[in-house]
Amino acid sequence: MFASVELSGKPFDEALREAVLKLLKYVGGSNNQGAGMGMMAPVCSTVFPAEDGSLQPKVKVLLRIPSQFQDNPPSPSDESIRVEKREEMVVYSTLFGGYAKEADYVNYAAKLTSALGNEASFHKDFYFCNGYDPPMKPYGRRNEVWLLKKATN
Repeated sequence: MFASVELSGKPFDEALREAVLKLLKYVGGSNNQGAGMGMMAPVCSTVFPAEDGSLQPKVKVLLRIPSQFQDNPPSPSDESIRVEKREEMVVYSTLFGGYAKEADYVNYAAKLTSALGNEASFHKDFYFCNGYDPPMKPYGRRNEVWLLKKATN
């Protein structure tokens, strides 16, 4: 189970900050149980590339609900937060460090797409940007881009 926030009409970095703040309030106790759940990693953002590779001003940010709350997740106090089930998936992934911004994710998504070439079948209308570290961690940061493998029938 995941908590998610969808935002449109804002640049990626701004939308991500806004969505993460909402999700932090939810896991911090802004829910019907008043439960402080703790923070899970990664913060996963679904992004939608434009024709030129840049990101459209639309993002869906997800945070995994901690294990002890999976069976009965608290209801968010903020109506813009949804609790949803995500199915298992297979992804192609690349890893990079630093404080990731939109340009970094776009760059690494392009590198991963290029590295996969025509051999791999994956969704091209969206991909996932993942950050694993809190802002106060300056070194050894972990970020990933995931391309979702298309199911083979």
